Amino acid sequence: MKRRPEPELMDTEEQAQAYAEADFSDSNSLFMRLLARQARGGLPGSAALDLGCGPADIVLRLLRTYPRLHCDALDGAATMLERARAILEDAADLDGRWQLVHDRLPSSRLAERRYDLILSNSLLHHLHDPQVLWRTVRAHANPDALVLVMDLLRPPSAGWAEALVETYVANAPEVLRSDFRNSLFAAYEPREVVEQLAEAGLEDLEVGVVSDRHLAVWGRLPG
Repeated sequence: MKRRPEPELMDTEEQAQAYAEADFSDSNSLFMRLLARQARGGLPGSAALDLGCGPADIVLRLLRTYPRLHCDALDGAATMLERARAILEDAADLDGRWQLVHDRLPSSRLAERRYDLILSNSLLHHLHDPQVLWRTVRAHANPDALVLVMDLLRPPSAGWAEALVETYVANAPEVLRSDFRNSLFAAYEPREVVEQLAEAGLEDLEVGVVSDRHLAVWGRLPG
């Protein structure tokens, strides 16, 4: 199925509220399991970067799972970051171990910062130029940094996409149903992601299908 790009930002109040209230526990739990598998030998340091953090559920889970980490969380949608701030400020146990960054990629606000762990969940399919993500990974990763990027997987047909919509968001608000459908059409195939990594000089990272609707990119960069 041919890729159909969608808008890069989800910045309406309706979208922010719907995503903050939605139950993404299955996919976010999968993301955290993938991270735990890659981090079995220990995290390489304490500085993390979450690209496209949305309402920050991954940031919340990350900091509670790994209490040594500090996480910078970037998103281009101000409404999403408002929800993220409310959620993170309400979590007293996080002890100020996070910072929100309002910007799009490539981000000048990250300046010369370097990170030991770079994460992204469901950002890649929004990007009209996927290289802005991979160049950011290269520019801001410390030697031996751990990388985990998970995203939707483009199904082979429109009918398959519609079946996924009915399976996973049948009872969700229409804004979520529409966004999920559009995101499936906008997602990349594994071979396309492999080509993106080769272009970016990130061949050390692996690509795999991790669910019926997700692919992931993972690995450690050279030391």
